Amino acid sequence: MTTVGVPAGWPATEEEARAVQDELRGLVVLDEPGPPPGEGRVTGVDVAYDDDLDLVAAAAVVLDAATLEPVAEATAVGRVSFPYVPGLLAFREIPTVRAALDALPCPPGVVVCDGYGLAHPRRFGLASHLGVLTGLPAIGVAKNPFTFTYAAPGPVRGSCAPLLAGAEEVGRALRTQDGVKPVFVSVGHRMSLDGAVAHTLALTPRYRLPETTRRADALCRRALREAAQDVSGRRGQDGTIRQAPTS
Repeated sequence: MTTVGVPAGWPATEEEARAVQDELRGLVVLDEPGPPPGEGRVTGVDVAYDDDLDLVAAAAVVLDAATLEPVAEATAVGRVSFPYVPGLLAFREIPTVRAALDALPCPPGVVVCDGYGLAHPRRFGLASHLGVLTGLPAIGVAKNPFTFTYAAPGPVRGSCAPLLAGAEEVGRALRTQDGVKPVFVSVGHRMSLDGAVAHTLALTPRYRLPETTRRADALCRRALREAAQDVSGRRGQDGTIRQAPTS
């Protein structure tokens, strides 16, 4: 497990964070189809928080895109690097997510985020932000539609409907299993929307959520529990944190 500090110069205010979004948003690449689904590797990233202990844990889980069998995994734990502000959640997550990706022993291929890409009020959610910073093709697969509207897709797996901000299509509501609630797919970086939908279907042969997300979610929760136990074990009666003994 990698331990992460808050990066030097990391935005500390909403104004600074929005300025970074404005600067990086123009670097999102939307004219590439992305790697074909079912080929190469695909990596899920997810985070878990303990705000009381000021901890965030991130996990990156690499799967073989054809078999969905695990290839590699890595975790990172650090301080929560930004306050909770809707629309700016990427600033709480990216330092640890990047550290987890950097700790992988192999290239991650397509990155699948449990969140949003273009389906974001400022058109720059976690999948776009992470894609621009790493140069990797990235998509967002979210559990809810955020502030956007959609007509219910058909009841069978593979049915989809535009996710709309007014008349603008920012993603798609996608039915990944017959009769279950849709997920909400959006482009992050270096991927078409059709490609993002195809990747999501390839990653959901049995469950509503992608296998990448399911595995990363379980791993980051485990990493957070272990980190919280370690911090709690070093917390003195006065509430201060004792330094771990050095070997």
